[in-house]
Amino acid sequence: MSAEIARISLSSGAVETVMVDGEPHVVFRPAVEAIGLDYSSQLRKLRDRSWANRRDIPTVAEDGRTRQMAAVDVRTFLMWLATVNENKVSESARPTLVAYQRETTSAVEAYWTRGGAVNPAATRDQVADLRERLDGVERARLAQERLSAMGVAKQFGLVNSSYVEAMARTELARMNGTEPDIDPADITITCEEFLVERGVTGPDLRSARTRLGKTVATLYRARYDQAPQTIKRPIDGVHRDVKVYTHRDIDLFEKAWAELGRHYNVQTAIGGAA
Repeated sequence: MSAEIARISLSSGAVETVMVDGEPHVVFRPAVEAIGLDYSSQLRKLRDRSWANRRDIPTVAEDGRTRQMAAVDVRTFLMWLATVNENKVSESARPTLVAYQRETTSAVEAYWTRGGAVNPAATRDQVADLRERLDGVERARLAQERLSAMGVAKQFGLVNSSYVEAMARTELARMNGTEPDIDPADITITCEEFLVERGVTGPDLRSARTRLGKTVATLYRARYDQAPQTIKRPIDGVHRDVKVYTHRDIDLFEKAWAELGRHYNVQTAIGGAA
């Protein structure tokens, strides 16, 4: 299997790294050529050193072909760098050599053990861009976990298909940092959201939410022969399980709203418009 190469930026230039048997290695050729040295002669130098730990690994080149490339562990790379005289490389390559000598160990270790390495010379804009990309990675991870959980729930009949489709579209959009493109009928709604849309607020909301919620849940079970989906929502400062529906079942809300009006005056007892 071809190794996955990670390119780590330094204050000057970059170093290509790869994980080999659980230990980070530096891909040797691009590092050698970045400071203007002849790769073949430097590779021969490594063969003559007892401290050199070199591995030939399969990597995918830019042309899509798999080729064997030499990789050395970080200790070997630093030992080799110590043999390079900075006064014998070109002036343009000297900052890269110095960056290799000073920054390789901490950068490679941070990338492979802490999840990333930040160029010490990064600007505020670059750091802000990095933070934005990391936020995107976290959104994608959470979305993937939710999609997996919904898939399991659907498999065991714990949620209905319309809810799964709506949530899947929403999570996929979050993974891409965009707004979900879903059918309006698949947009989710809770009893509290339904009541707020009808002007129910303040102290009346809690009572109305309980009354309406029980009725809608009963109607939903009668229609689908299963309980409605629940999600975590903040209620009175505490995250609680809240039943959630889609607008495909808005008629159940309308029917439940009408049922409440038969038992008492919705306009005055709840505070919303009938």
